[in-house]
Parts: sequence; C-alpha cells; structure tokens
Amino acid sequence: MIPVIERTMVAPNIHNLRLYAPDVARAARPGQFVILQVEDDGERIPLTLSDWDVEKGEITVVFIQVGATTGTLAALKAGDAIPTAAGPLGNPIEMGTFGTILLAGGCYGIASIYPMARELKSLGNKVIGVVEARSSFLFYWEEKLRSVCDQVFYITRDGTKGLKGHIDNLGSIISSIEGGIDRVIINGCNYVMMRGCEETRPLGIKTIVSLNTLMIDGTGMCGVCRVSIDGKTKFSCVDGPHFDGHLVDWNELSSRRQAYLREETITLRTSAPEN
Repeated sequence: MIPVIERTMVAPNIHNLRLYAPDVARAARPGQFVILQVEDDGERIPLTLSDWDVEKGEITVVFIQVGATTGTLAALKAGDAIPTAAGPLGNPIEMGTFGTILLAGGCYGIASIYPMARELKSLGNKVIGVVEARSSFLFYWEEKLRSVCDQVFYITRDGTKGLKGHIDNLGSIISSIEGGIDRVIINGCNYVMMRGCEETRPLGIKTIVSLNTLMIDGTGMCGVCRVSIDGKTKFSCVDGPHFDGHLVDWNELSSRRQAYLREETITLRTSAPEN
C-alpha cells in the first residue's frame, strides 16, 4: 500500500496529492508519470509527476476532479493509503541547454511544467513560464513557478490577471521576448496543447506536448493510448508521452478521447452520493 502524506485542494476542483513512494522518487525524471489505482479493483489513471523529494521518499501529483476515480482521490486524507503507484513511467522529456525555453501550462498542466522548468533552469537556460486559466482564482503554485522561471506570464479568460483571452495569446507573448524563443513546451488539456501548437507553427518553433491520453497499463501492452504522429502510430505511454506537437493528428486524438464519454458519465452519476 502507498501511504498518503497530504491531499489538499489548491484551486477549485484541483488537488495536490503527496504520496510516500521512495522507489518512484529515486528514479523520477521531468516529464514522467505514474499510474495510480485508488482501489484494488478500481480504474488505473495516469498522472504526471509534478514534484518529488528523494530524501523524504515522496512524490507529488496534481489532478483535476472530473470523474468517479478522481473524486475518490479527492476524498483522500493524510494517513490513508492506495494500492498502487506504479512508475516512473514514460520517457523523460528531453533536457539540455537550448537557449530560451517557454513552458506553457493550463489547469493541471501548471504543476506539470514545474519540474521541467526547474531542471531546464539548472542547465543554464532562460526559462519563460506561461500559465492560463479561466480566472485568477484558479492559479496555484505561483511562488514555486516564479522560483524556477526568469519571467512568468498570466492569461485569464475573464481578464482578472495578466492578458485577457486564451492560449491564442501565446504568439504575442513569444513576439515580446527579446532574442526570441528557441523551444516551447506545452502541457494541459488537448485544446490548450492543440491551440498552442497552432500559435507556434507559423513561427517555426519546435513545440513539445505531453500526450497523457487514455491509458490502462502504461507499459505499451494494451494499445489504448495509441496516437498518430506524422502519419505513424505511436503509443504515448512508451513512445512518449512527449511528441512534436506539430506532427500530432489532433482531430483523431480528440475523437478517441471522447470514445468512452457516455460510459464515464454513467459511472460518475451512479457513484455520486445521494443527497
């Protein structure tokens, strides 16, 4: 069993979960993920590692509460335990000295870009952070991000903080950076990643996205997470989860992500507590 160290809500429906998993913490690299199983016979869900502490043996994941399984996760408290935290899985994101790197995150992706920004900064890169949300009250981990970024831009759809709008502000942010941007990394929902790639495509900037799509085993055996990259079939769990966003078939990916929408809705309704 994997002990729960802490579970807190950091923004409405967005939760920070710390687990004692020393084996995972020792091997973790930026961009990898874990598969959590909340109950012995429950669903397996992939969550990106947002932080880890080797000395304490702890890992941190941030997730949004949207369905039955994440609802169960959101009810955990310190002292509880879950059956499985398998990982680290997937390939670490490519690290190196690239120059000026822009990392954009939305929703749970805000936390996902933190360990990437931290290591890229330690390698001597100039790191620009961009975080987007519907409103300013949905931002979290702001101090942590500022500690590893040279500059942080905010985008809110209601204009309560930073630029007003959506990720389509990415192009104007890039154009404002003196010396330009050498690489872009985007993490968040499919729309944020897809739309962000459309902003960087005409600029010719290599853009990496994290496709933590629907997974079951996380080791390439089930084939559920297959995606089309430059016309070739890849498994996001073992070939990724990081890919060149300009080569992703986003229409196919979006269609596959909705394949079990009806079943997920039924599960959520039947698992909801009675009033």
